[in-house]
Amino acid sequence: MDENLLGIIAGALTSVAMLPQLIKVIKQKNAKDLSWGMLIVLISGLSLWVWYGFLKNELPIILSNAFAVIVNVTLLIFCIIYKKKSS
Repeated sequence: MDENLLGIIAGALTSVAMLPQLIKVIKQKNAKDLSWGMLIVLISGLSLWVWYGFLKNELPIILSNAFAVIVNVTLLIFCIIYKKKSS
């Protein structure tokens, strides 16, 4: 298997891992059980992977982690919105 294809498949799977959580939060309009700390650490790590991908000029690393950053920042935004509403 081509190593770039392997990287794209692995990146795609890990990038979409939080989509079910995001969909659940949006549907239920409830984020009380999510940890802000976990999301901030995860977003920080993913952002560093994007930076690393740029340094190494590795498109699979850049694309998959950038998508994951977007998903998790969106989840963090909904956490903020729904936690404020429940206060």
